[in-house]
Amino acid sequence: MTTPGPRHDPAALRAERDAGLARLARLREEHAAFVAASRDSNADDEHDPEGATIAFERAQVETLQRETEARLRDVDAALERVASGAYGVCTVCGRPIDPARLAVRPSATTCVPCASPTRR
Repeated sequence: MTTPGPRHDPAALRAERDAGLARLARLREEHAAFVAASRDSNADDEHDPEGATIAFERAQVETLQRETEARLRDVDAALERVASGAYGVCTVCGRPIDPARLAVRPSATTCVPCASPTRR
């Protein structure tokens, strides 16, 4: 296991978490606006040309919310790995994860070779 150092600076993870929380708040506001818009109208989504748009956009926002929540779970797990000293270590092979990979994807749990589709 490694200890947090310059390569394992959790600041990037915290910044990513803060950005994710802000995005999630915006998505929740959008979703609430779509729900309110459809509640305030007597449109029948099945027969109203605008209704399908509202339903589609609401579904898109719901999907983005789920993806953002999943990303936040990944970041929280990475912060836990930092605290435990396991951050930056591949969960498959146990070797260090390249700092360049962590710079691009701070919540990475595997090294590039282990993440490769040919490895699976």
